[in-house]
This record gives sequence, C-alpha cells and structure tokens, in this order.
Amino acid sequence: MAYQRPQLQQVITRLKEPRRFIQVLYGPRQVGKTTLITQALGNLEIPNHFASADLVTNGQVWIEQQWEVARTLAAQSKAKEFILVIDEVQKIENWSEAVKRLWDRDSLSKGPIKVVLLGSSRLLLQQGLTESLAGRFETIYLGHWSFSEMRDAFGFTPEQFVWFGGYPGAASLIHEEERWKRYVVDSLIETSITRDILLLTRVDKPALMRRLFELGCAASGQILSFTKIMGQLQDVGNTVTLAHYLELLETAGLLAGLEKFSGKQHRQRASSPKFQVYNMALLSAQQAATFEETKSDPALWGRWVESAIGTHLVNESLAHCFNLYYWRERSDEVDFVMEKGGKVIALEVKTNPARQTKGMAAFTKQWRPHKILMIGKEGLSWQDFLTTRVNDLFQ
Repeated sequence: MAYQRPQLQQVITRLKEPRRFIQVLYGPRQVGKTTLITQALGNLEIPNHFASADLVTNGQVWIEQQWEVARTLAAQSKAKEFILVIDEVQKIENWSEAVKRLWDRDSLSKGPIKVVLLGSSRLLLQQGLTESLAGRFETIYLGHWSFSEMRDAFGFTPEQFVWFGGYPGAASLIHEEERWKRYVVDSLIETSITRDILLLTRVDKPALMRRLFELGCAASGQILSFTKIMGQLQDVGNTVTLAHYLELLETAGLLAGLEKFSGKQHRQRASSPKFQVYNMALLSAQQAATFEETKSDPALWGRWVESAIGTHLVNESLAHCFNLYYWRERSDEVDFVMEKGGKVIALEVKTNPARQTKGMAAFTKQWRPHKILMIGKEGLSWQDFLTTRVNDLFQ
C-alpha cells in the first residue's frame, strides 16, 4: 500500500461534508499532491472527474469544458454529489474568474459538484483566491516531507534525511549519489524554477534569479545582506530586484528568506534575510562533496544539521500558520524565533559544543519569550527535534 500522508484524512473528511467550499490543495512541486487526491478519491464512493491544466492553452474555455464534463457525468450517474478536480490550475490566466462564475452558477442552481483545486505556485494561487474567490474556499497546505514521513515511508535515518532531504520521488536513488544529484537538479530544481516561476511570472533577469538561488542554497542557515550578495553576482541588479526574486523562490517552496524579529513589521521587512532551503536535497544536490565526506567533517556536518532544523521549522510554519524569524543585535544572535498568537518561542541550535550562545540570554532579557529551547548537546537532541510537532510547543 502506498504511504498515506497525514493530510489525507483531512481531505477525505472535507469531501464527505455537504457542498460548502472549494477545497484548495497547494504546495511545492513533487510533494505528492496528485497522489494524495487520487488516494482520497479512491477512499470515497463519490463519482469524480480529474483534469490537469499542465499543458492547456485555451485557458478559461478549458475550465468551462471540464466543468461541463463534470455536470454531464453527474447527470448520467444521477449522483447526489460529484467531485471535480483541477490540477495545476494556477497555470491558466484569470483562472479564478472562470471558477467563480461556474461555482456561483452551481450554487444558485444547487448543483451537486464539489470542487478541488491543486496548485504548486503559492503566490499565483493566493492572488486568484483573494481577488475573485473570497469566502468561497478553504486551503490545505501540503509541504515538503518531514523526517518522520521519510523514515516511515522509506526507512530514512536522521542522518540520511539531513543530507538527502524529503523528496519521495528521489528516495530510491540515494544509494547512487551522483544519479540522485542529477535527478534533483534536473527534474526537481530546474523544473520548479522553469515551470513554476519563469513560465508564470515576469522575470527580467532569469540568470540573476538562478544565481541568487544557488548562493542562497549555499548560504542556508546564514544571514546575508542583499548588498553583500550583489557583490558576488556577475550581473547588474538592485536590492529590490533580489528581494522580489527571493519572494518568487519562496512561493515555489525552494528558498526562504527569514526576516529579523523586532516586534515591528517595518523593521522586519528592512532586515537582511537569513537564507533557508525548504528541502535539504536542494542544498546537498548542488555540492561536490558526498554524504560520507560531509558527515565526517564535524564543523561542516553541524551546518547541515542546523539547516535541516530550519527546514523542519519553515515547513511547519506554513502548515500551522505561525511566524518564523531570526534575531540578532550586534554580536548577540538567536537562530530561530517563532511567534503565534502573541506567544514567542526562541530556539537555539548548538551542534558544536565550542560555539557560544550568549544571544539567548540577551533575547530573553529583552523579549521575555513564552519558551526557550536548546537543540543539541545541552538540550533536546537534533534527531528528536526533527520528529517534534512544532505547533504543539505553543501550548
């Protein structure tokens, strides 16, 4: 039996409910959105129609055609409810207007069609949902696979997860490392950048964005100003352009730029970003060194572990809607700061016993957090933290 992600039961439960909202299932490429909705449909005795907009050229007309197919099939089956699934919907220009018109028509006529939309570009989905579909939808985020999932589905050890990350499609290749690297670079990274960003959004300097992605991955876990980054780029650009490109990479689930925690939104926006990959495969696949070589270097391996903690946090923050920052004042620094509902949690990762962590004391004095956590030698082991339900820490 194929592995079932935790969100499967949530999807099944919502589709069993009376028709009320459009269900929007979104997340990065290659995390199993299509597989999950296929599993959900297989667990329901409700007739359905699945359509992918991946190669569609006639846009809104195509959406209306698929909707009519669903209406026809529903009528033929005399079903009291019918499910229409549209995959990669964000690739259709002005998709939300067509969906709104057809959904409202069915609502008025009390039609039986329940709708599920799948998409891999968070930015384009959000734009369409907020512009046309306010009050008509619910979202379910399907993020990169966690260590617990990769362990249960593929037998990954914590160390393998730190290096190979959480792409299920690449799991069978980890014992052929060069092949695994080429697959991740060609089939995952390149496809995500090309199909989820460049084909859907205006990018005036694609080479600059690709270089930013490479530098950001290499600097995962580090704080770098855009001014400093510009000094490493062989292209003319400005900090506003780089910030925009980083936002596009973030909405594709590739690379995040964490902001500085300050309690004031305008100061957070103006801060230098702390780069963080969403999946460790994005970092490791671009390295010349191997898994064993990196693991045998304590300082280097510590960097990988710290970045893996970051991937766990950044994916949990999207799934459970809490804010994730870093904090730094002069020489004092805290690796991660989480905030939700007015509660603040500070987290320090210490894989190197010699590393000083006086920043936590300074942060605690200034901000009086709800909790402080140490990951590493003097606290919870990093292996255990990778299985932690981070949202529960706010309880």
